[in-house]
Amino acid sequence: MLLKQSAFISSLFLFLIISCGESPKKSTDKVQENIAKTDTVAESVVDTTSIEKEVEEEEPFELTEENAIDFFFDYAKTLKANKVKLTTTLGSFTIELYDNVPYHKANFIYLARQKYFDSTQFHRVVKDFIIQGGNSDDKRTAQKRSKIGRYLLPPDTRKGHKHHRGTISMPSSERDNPHKLASPYEFFIVVTKPGSYHLDGSYTPFGRVIEGMDIVDKINNVPVGDGDWPWQSVYILTAEVL
Repeated sequence: MLLKQSAFISSLFLFLIISCGESPKKSTDKVQENIAKTDTVAESVVDTTSIEKEVEEEEPFELTEENAIDFFFDYAKTLKANKVKLTTTLGSFTIELYDNVPYHKANFIYLARQKYFDSTQFHRVVKDFIIQGGNSDDKRTAQKRSKIGRYLLPPDTRKGHKHHRGTISMPSSERDNPHKLASPYEFFIVVTKPGSYHLDGSYTPFGRVIEGMDIVDKINNVPVGDGDWPWQSVYILTAEVL
């Protein structure tokens, strides 16, 4: 009888020891699990904050009267391309830009790469004189201008270039503009034979048509209404820098 009681007591004591030994392990596992979860959340918060900070710092670049000249001065230094192909609803033609008129060349290539000219129109056509492009009554054009910026370019008329037939030049802004600063978003191409030399000294030639002058003439022959705006819109579909 004493042996049975002794065996029962020993078994009970062993059970208590084992039970007590397991409790700390379960408690420790829960603590470690909580730490792991806390660390994961903390890392997620840090990463999100970092991303949000980077997004806030990336402000969109906008050209202004104050920064445009410096920007195009630096931009011109990086340019190797000097040709732009304009594809219109009436066909394609290619323009070669003059290297010694750097601001106007850089401006035209920059706008082409920004896809500004895409979907604009030849909005002014004067028979046997010029075709003028780069504008539109579409809201998208105004939105593009607003995004790129508001600025003008100084005339650069002393480089020896004349307004021969096929010359691309930049019109003056319609704003109060006694110095005839150029409207950077528009351009005109001379179709007069042999040229329109009365424009020399007032506007800046910055390139010439080297291929597809027959398309320029085709645009110049479309019927127009009041304000020299074509009855049927002639769109620039793409402006591709070559």
